[in-house]
Amino acid sequence: MKVSIKLFARLRELVGTGALEHTLADNATISDLIQSLQGEFPKLAEAAPRTIISVNREFADPGTHLADGDEVAFFPPVSGGSGADAEKFAVTFDPIGLDEMAARVVKPETGAVAVFGGVVRNVSLGKEVERLEYEAYEEMAVAKLKQVAAEARAQWPKIVDIAIVQRIGRLEVGENAVVVAVSSPHRGDGCFEACAYAINRLKEIVPIWKKEFGPAGDEWIEGDYLPSEVDN
Repeated sequence: MKVSIKLFARLRELVGTGALEHTLADNATISDLIQSLQGEFPKLAEAAPRTIISVNREFADPGTHLADGDEVAFFPPVSGGSGADAEKFAVTFDPIGLDEMAARVVKPETGAVAVFGGVVRNVSLGKEVERLEYEAYEEMAVAKLKQVAAEARAQWPKIVDIAIVQRIGRLEVGENAVVVAVSSPHRGDGCFEACAYAINRLKEIVPIWKKEFGPAGDEWIEGDYLPSEVDN
């Protein structure tokens, strides 16, 4: 059987390409695929303990069996649709405005809006930062943004609406990298809490990575959370 492979961020650089086709025996597992890839690309072994895997845009474990035509993605821990959903849950190269995002979640019954903006700063862990470059597994990222919103709605059911948009590409200091907007009938109906939950959860399960550039060089920034099938 044949599977398609996508690699992102540091893993893409280790292999030298972001897309591969690979042939495996029938009923092979992800573990079999990893072993085969490491034989072809030995540098992947150094990243293996912190590599996250998805199959057809859902998190998967090494024991997962593969089928012909599956799309398997390998990526490091996170740096952190159509119709109306395309505006509310998106990955974009375009600038994101706070007022614009707030407007997306205002409905007639809205009485409160909480907006969080993650902004590119000029220092990280004591090192000067000149710019960032963000990369995403776009199709899976949009699906996971919707999942984050669904999880927030389940915990704070009085929420009126929620929107989450992540910027990718090159960003300069002072630009918005991600914006979360949540509306509710009243300020005590969960808009603050849901907004905080959404940005924290985004940094756990949404496949987006950033590379910092500064006078000292460039570096991929990876998180600590390793999602698994329980995060689907």
